[in-house]
Amino acid sequence: MITISGLTVRIAGRLLIENASISLPAGAKAGLVGRNGAGKSTLFKAITGELSPEAGIISIPKNARIGQVAQEAPGTDDALIEIVLAADKERASLMKEAETATDPHRIAEIQTRLADIGAHSAEARAAAILSGLGFDHEAQKRPAKSFSGGWRMRVALASVLFSEPDLLLLDEPTNYLDLEGTLWLEDYVKRYPHTVIIISHDRDLLNEAVNSIVHLDQKKLTYYRGPYDQFERQKAEADELQMKAKAKNDAARKHLQSFIDRFRAKATKARQAQSRIKALERMGTVAAVIEDNVAPITFPEPEKKPASPIIAIEGAAVGYAPGNPILKKLNLRIDTDDRIALLGSNGNGKSTFAKFISGRLQAESGLVKSAPGLKIGFFAQHQLDDLVPTQSAVEHVRRLMPEQPEARVRARVAQMGLATEKMDTPAKDLSGGEKARLLMGLAAFDSPNLLILDEPTNHLDIDSRKALIAALNDYSGAVILISHDRHLIEATVDRLWLVNDGTVTNFDGDLEDYRALIVQSGKGKDQASKSAGEDSVNKAEQRKAAADKRASLAPLRKKINEIEALTKKLETLIQALDTELADPRLYEKSPAKAAEKAKARSDAAAKLADAEEQWLELSAEYDEAMAG
Repeated sequence: MITISGLTVRIAGRLLIENASISLPAGAKAGLVGRNGAGKSTLFKAITGELSPEAGIISIPKNARIGQVAQEAPGTDDALIEIVLAADKERASLMKEAETATDPHRIAEIQTRLADIGAHSAEARAAAILSGLGFDHEAQKRPAKSFSGGWRMRVALASVLFSEPDLLLLDEPTNYLDLEGTLWLEDYVKRYPHTVIIISHDRDLLNEAVNSIVHLDQKKLTYYRGPYDQFERQKAEADELQMKAKAKNDAARKHLQSFIDRFRAKATKARQAQSRIKALERMGTVAAVIEDNVAPITFPEPEKKPASPIIAIEGAAVGYAPGNPILKKLNLRIDTDDRIALLGSNGNGKSTFAKFISGRLQAESGLVKSAPGLKIGFFAQHQLDDLVPTQSAVEHVRRLMPEQPEARVRARVAQMGLATEKMDTPAKDLSGGEKARLLMGLAAFDSPNLLILDEPTNHLDIDSRKALIAALNDYSGAVILISHDRHLIEATVDRLWLVNDGTVTNFDGDLEDYRALIVQSGKGKDQASKSAGEDSVNKAEQRKAAADKRASLAPLRKKINEIEALTKKLETLIQALDTELADPRLYEKSPAKAAEKAKARSDAAAKLADAEEQWLELSAEYDEAMAG
């Protein structure tokens, strides 16, 4: 069991965690969630002893081994398999001693211990972990320095998984994984025999791999049983109860204070007033629910909608060196309303294909036709480095709007979801999420007909990912998405393309089929296309039909959304009027104004009743149409 009692942590004078307490049972799989900057990584540092808390105790069982991914990825001449095997310090030490030991008793002790820890099957286990993270048999024998930084981070992850610590701490482990690696890790964590705490904004990982959620919010830690979706429901219910309790508490305090203010100076009522003052002190207050709303993300609508197909490819091949194509035999078309996700492990050519479609790479052979006037917006994580470090978001946007007044430039920055206080902050001082918002806004600046997003979620928290989903679903142009976030894919796309075996083909299945192939079947990624086609022949057509149905019902859905917005405004207005009408002083000072507000309240209530009735009718019509 891990117990945190009265923990207070401060970084550079900033209080991140204050008097927080929580207990995790042994073997728990917990997701640590909270807004970016709340202090999640800081909590990990306190658990590992890297950071000394200002106050409080973190209690972990004696001799428990704590493991986390090394901050620096290995870049040596050692083979990957050797690096992972060396992560088990005890095994490595015993194996080395076994080579030189001469005492029969010690040799027996060494061999017994090696058998106990499964040392002789260790290489197979290390190979299986590396394979799950995307390294084939040949890659496992290559030196670490021959891989890029992202792939080396996978080796660092493989090493800590292989060492199998009693407490495994994973901080955003999917940021350097593709979808295939994420699906494998999800299954691995679910079966891990010890305690795991994961910091992640990947909703599916938090739903599938963990059995509890630890929420870091307002400097406190709160434990919730169950996966993320259950946590979200529980928190919403708790917030609603707290708001009701606060409203009731505020009303009672207001009533007592009113009596005190009116009668404390009157001798005949002084004793009663004093009694109520004491009651008010005893009553205390109920804290308000602090809503930290996330700014929406907005993609501008295409100015003109070209005819389909916007891109048609026949027999094309593309690569970086002449005569050595990465992808070939490409026969594809992209229509104006297509929503496509690219599947396939890293290194198979997803980013190459994205660059090809965006025009950054030209075809070596074959035919590529684009619709006249086609505009393409392209976002990729590596482009974060293209931002000018010393320039603010306003300066980046002003370069694209040199003739426009300052107010319009700032309004455009606001549409990207950057807060007013962040607009003049140099790019180097923005958070990863803020940089991603700015870069996505710049990519979509010219109102593209096709938006290509290559791993857009790496620096976005869960609420910002919700905002991205809403933005993509509101956007009417075509979308090509590369992401390890399964929830984002399932919520925004209608078609799946598999990048594999040096080409791109339609994937006749859904993500559950793909997950089963990656994690359970053992057939390997290379057979995904064939097997899924055999199992799920009609699913692509079903998704396309569903997409067509949603498109035809879009006007009805828009009307429902408008009524929902009106209902919310009316409810807010009625609540405000109720607050004013509950004040006795209104009737004393201005009876006419009180009557006017009472009539406004009655009118608003009537409009609300009409809106709710219309909403019920249209919602029933929409649900019936979707089910039909």
